[in-house]
This record gives sequence, structure tokens and C-alpha cells, in this order.
Amino acid sequence: MKKGLEFIHLGYKPKNDLVCLFRVTPNKMSVKEAANNVALESSTGTWTAVGSKKDYVNKLGARVFSIRGDRVKIAYPSELFEGGNAPNILSSIAGNVFGMKAVRGLRLEDVSFPSGLLKSFLGPRYGIVGIRKMLRVKSRPLIGTIIKPKLGLKVRDHAQVAYESWIGGCDVVKDDENLSSQKFNEFKARVKATLKMRDKAEKETGEKKVYFPNVTAETKDMLARADFVASCGGRYVMHDILTAGFASLQTLRENTKLAIHAHRAMHGAFTENPKHGISMMVIADFARLIGVDTLHIGTGIGKMRGGVAEVEQIREEVESREVKETKIRLRQNWEKVKPVMAVCSGGIYPGHVPYLVKNFGKDIVIQAGGGIHGHPWGTVAGARAMRQAVSGKGGEELKKALGFWKGVKF
Repeated sequence: MKKGLEFIHLGYKPKNDLVCLFRVTPNKMSVKEAANNVALESSTGTWTAVGSKKDYVNKLGARVFSIRGDRVKIAYPSELFEGGNAPNILSSIAGNVFGMKAVRGLRLEDVSFPSGLLKSFLGPRYGIVGIRKMLRVKSRPLIGTIIKPKLGLKVRDHAQVAYESWIGGCDVVKDDENLSSQKFNEFKARVKATLKMRDKAEKETGEKKVYFPNVTAETKDMLARADFVASCGGRYVMHDILTAGFASLQTLRENTKLAIHAHRAMHGAFTENPKHGISMMVIADFARLIGVDTLHIGTGIGKMRGGVAEVEQIREEVESREVKETKIRLRQNWEKVKPVMAVCSGGIYPGHVPYLVKNFGKDIVIQAGGGIHGHPWGTVAGARAMRQAVSGKGGEELKKALGFWKGVKF
């Protein structure tokens, strides 16, 4: 083997390995040399020979087994990782490698877990089937909303907006990612008031409703908040999985029986650069592995990407494909690990429903904030319009919404 390329093993057939697909942009060297550096740094190597390295260590080295253009596949022996420890895995495959001088850009596009690692994590407690059972909705997409404005509302008004959303036809109401326990809207008071309105809405509509309060906080506070939600009769909590961290998510999953909604706040810092960072599919994989029940995946349309300008059309098509692939990934066959329900959210209104159902199917949550509360007749009418769009049965509320937002450019 050529000196300096000890981690290149083209043609190797992965067995009990964790496999990563990287997109490598080398810096003043070949892709092969850069890939060797990635494998070296993320497993058993270092920048110079060390006397303390034993022969048996070589068997645990990562192996670059495929190079096609800038796409590089690296196999990591499963013995390198501690089971049930997501931070440990990410510290290896997505740690120092992004800051090496050997690469101008490095993107972790995909990851495949060996059976042993899959079995070491809990996965979702409820998954798609369990969430549908909880809400007693058999087949249609679930309808959700985010309380708007996202910050500033007092507890009473927050709960009232939730109530109006539910009686209008929403199944799900959630906090936004940056609402925690601020003085204007303290957590315990908000949970009690909003769940009281949930009970009222259930009684009036004859339907089951859920509320996702944001429990993201320092870990001990997070668990205390989840316990409080459960004590008040809540069924669900929300966790900002990236800002809080995967270890925090694991702690929550292992210490509550509540369903978990994963918000992906800060994901753009990892996912937006096509040549550097981590893809949303990888984030989705780790979220499912640890055990979320619903997860934001984006929409391919709406405010979070582009708009309708011609210059953005190609980018939107790529985003739509990536979102669809992420949604499919949440349902891939992982032995006994349950599938996760995808949440489509970000600048959508009732006119987007046909597109979302066509591209992502019915096992989704269609979640609109401004697209419900911004209805010219108010929140109740906005929720009714979305429910009419999902059911395929027109109504005055839907007609008004389609006319009001026609031609909107984000």
C-alpha cells in the first residue's frame, strides 16, 4: 500500500460497518489523498506516526472503499463506537474532519448503521401508527399550526389562539422554537391554560387534539417540564434537537412516555451549503434512531426556500427532491425501529395542500402558522380553510384563503 494512503481500501466490502457517504472538495491535493485524511482523522490515525500505536489498532481503522468523483464512501468498524451513544458516533464521523486543511469543503451526505448500533437505540415510542391512534385519524394528513406571533403573546391569548385553531379543524397546535418560559408567557401557566383549552375543544368537536409545548431547556429543567406536561394530561412535547443536542434528546426519550416532536432549529447552519456540512437526511436518521415521533422536514415550497422567481426554480426543484428523500428516509426499514411522521412546515397555506399530498403522501403533518392565523377572517376560518383543503371539500373559508394568498411571493 502506498505510504500516506494507509486508509484507502478500494473494493472493500462493508460487513458490520457504519458507512458514511461524504462529498469531498480537496485542498491542494487529490480527492484520494483528502479522503485518506478524512478516514485517518475520524478513526485511528493522526498526522504523524506515533510509537504507541499497536498492530491491533490497524484493524479498527476506517476504510475508504469507494471514490466516484467527489463522492467518497468510508466504512467504520462498529467496534469504534459505543452503542446507544449518538454524540460519540457524531464526534467521530462528523467531528474534527470538517476543520481540516486537507479539505476546502466536506459534506456528510448519508449514513448507514449496522444492525448492532440500530438495536442499541430506543427509536420512536409511537411513530406514525401510534400518533394516528392517539388522534384517532386513520388516513388523512394531520393538520397543525404554530401559535403566531411566535413571541410576545400573554398566556391567556396564547391559549385562546390554540383553542380557535382546534375548533376550526386543526389536530395539532405547537409552540414555536424560541418560546420557552419568558416572563410574558411562563411555561407552567401556558401549559395549564392551553391544555384546558384543548380539553374544551375536544369536548366541543368530538375530536382528539394535541399540544406540543416546547420543553427545550437545561436538561434537568427539560425533564421537569416534561413531567409537568404529563401531570397536566399532556400527550406530547417538543424538543429543539440541534440547539439542545442529541444527548439532551436521548435523555428526554429515555425519561418520558410522552410523544416527542423534533424541531430542527439551526439546521440551516449544517445543511444549507451543498459542499460543506451535514445533510438533513443524516440529521433525520439520528433523530429517528434516538426516538422522535414527528420531525420537521421542510416543504420544497413556501418561505424557507426561494419563492417563485425564475432564478430560484432549479434550487426549489432540488430542495423538493431532498425533502421528499428525507421523508422516505424516515420510513426506511430499520428492523423494529418505528417510522417517524414527517412535518411539512414553513410559509404554507391551503393552496399548497395538493402539492404536499402529491409529493409527500398522506402520512404527514401539514403545519401552517401564518397560513392559518393570517386568514382575513381570523384563526378559526384559517383552520377551517386548511381542513377543507385537506378533505377536498370546498367552502367559503377555503375560497377566501385561495383568493387572499393568490400570487403571494415569499
